[in-house]
Amino acid sequence: MNIDAKSLRQVNALKARYGKNAPSTLGPWNDHFELLLSHRSVRRFKPDPIPDGAIQNIIAAAQSSATSSNLQAWAVVMITDAAQKAEMAKIADGQKQIEECPVFLLWVADLARSKRVAESAAADLDGSNFFEAFLVAAIDAAIAAQNATVAAESIGLSTVYIGAMRNDMRRVAKLINLPPGSAVVFGLCLGHAAPGAEGEVKPRLPQSAVLFKDKYGVEQEEQLIESYDGDMTDFSKRQGMDADSWSGRVLARLGSGDGNVMRGRQHLKKAIKALGFHLR
Repeated sequence: MNIDAKSLRQVNALKARYGKNAPSTLGPWNDHFELLLSHRSVRRFKPDPIPDGAIQNIIAAAQSSATSSNLQAWAVVMITDAAQKAEMAKIADGQKQIEECPVFLLWVADLARSKRVAESAAADLDGSNFFEAFLVAAIDAAIAAQNATVAAESIGLSTVYIGAMRNDMRRVAKLINLPPGSAVVFGLCLGHAAPGAEGEVKPRLPQSAVLFKDKYGVEQEEQLIESYDGDMTDFSKRQGMDADSWSGRVLARLGSGDGNVMRGRQHLKKAIKALGFHLR
């Protein structure tokens, strides 16, 4: 009975995520898989505060993530001040969820801490000037943030990532007093979803479009994307959004370097260098 119930939950979770393209073979399953597959971004929040101690536990989960060579080259700035959140929302083209959520977390690629360690030891840190070092810091921040997201969702909180902090990285850095060698790579809204804002699980590409054995392949890609475009168009209609396909979104988002599309991020390399990353 318990096995049947577990299998049913697995089938339902996979169907919610993949629709008609859900994998047919059932494998090991537990509550953690179910939580991960139920993820959805939330863009409207109640003003209710975060439970006491939740942030500390969420950050503990973040700090338990993998980190390259244990460098821990990331930091978080927690924004709760209404005026600060309003400024961040302006940078993000008026995304109201930043103002609504009780806690807005800014995830920082942080090599400044390592540089301070080197200065204290009167040591050279030339390796921090290579692009690899910035990439490590950005990846570390992303891995940590995903741990934080899963932890938050496990206690009933909702989240949405805000990449628009990269619209004006220098302005963000100035607002939160970042030292050279650090940059906010994205934000994360955290709070309780407003009634009706929980949304539906968004379909993803079929696994056969992203999972390959031994060698990358595109043999069935055109048909898989065509099928997925239909799923995304139907999803958009159900959400009261423009009937947009996945392919259409890709072309709209990445098809041009026009400033209206990139929202300032076409100058990202210049901004990162200005923040103390030399990117050799």
